[in-house]
Amino acid sequence: MKPQFQRPTAAFVGASWIALLIGALTYLTGLWNSAMPLNEQGYYFTILMYGLFSAVSLQKSVRDRLEGIHVTSIYFGLCWISLLLSLLLLGVGLGNATLALSEKGFFAMSFTLSLFAAVAVQKNVRDISGSESSENRDGIKDDVA
Repeated sequence: MKPQFQRPTAAFVGASWIALLIGALTYLTGLWNSAMPLNEQGYYFTILMYGLFSAVSLQKSVRDRLEGIHVTSIYFGLCWISLLLSLLLLGVGLGNATLALSEKGFFAMSFTLSLFAAVAVQKNVRDISGSESSENRDGIKDDVA
């Protein structure tokens, strides 16, 4: 028997999406307005995309294991390595950057907010999908037209 998950509230779903948008847009706005060379901006953009993907992939793997869906140990390990590598790459990049400490903190915090929010959004998507499929299995139909 698969565990039952409650459908998240609209407030939590909205807050998760808003946090993701704020984190990612703030990070990207900081990149756009920075005086970094284009190749350095590309490095930080790639780290953001890699970090978001690895965080969502790790969350999905954890959730799959919780629900009894087989996830290989090598893939699960790669998810963890990818997430930690994205954090390490950001840390090394910021440590070597010629930015003010306040700018370094800005990028670190907006990156962290983006990762956290991406996990929350993915969890909400999964919970909503699971609650809709269980409602359909139980014969309950949505009144959405």
